[in-house]
Amino acid sequence: MNGTLNKVMLIGHLGDDVKMHYFEGGNCIGRFPLATNEVYINKQTNEKITSTEWHNLVVRNKAAEICEKYLSKGDKIYVEGRIKSRQWQAEDGSTKYTTEIQVTEFTFLTTKKEVEGIKTTQNLESKSTNFEAPNPVAPENDLPF
Repeated sequence: MNGTLNKVMLIGHLGDDVKMHYFEGGNCIGRFPLATNEVYINKQTNEKITSTEWHNLVVRNKAAEICEKYLSKGDKIYVEGRIKSRQWQAEDGSTKYTTEIQVTEFTFLTTKKEVEGIKTTQNLESKSTNFEAPNPVAPENDLPF
């Protein structure tokens, strides 16, 4: 071990859909912003304050394709990765800088498709309960243990 560590773990919501970029040779990357929130109480006003931090995430190749297929704005995801800073020359000649999270692992926590599916199922279940369930009567001397 070289004595250093560059590891990031985040749980947050997508701020936009995954934007894909394809390269010659079949490689690709996906980029999307991730919002994390910190909630605290202002001790002077007793007001609940929510502070949002935005992170630029980058996923590569097959992982990028999976994220593009299943994720959309608002979905909740857990990611692990490392912080990477880079610079480039803009068209106007100025030097631009950015800091990104290079994602190495991820887990979908909720997706809009999943949430919409649950809502649809709940609506169908609530509409189809037009009958009363039978109320089984236990014998008087039946002991529960």
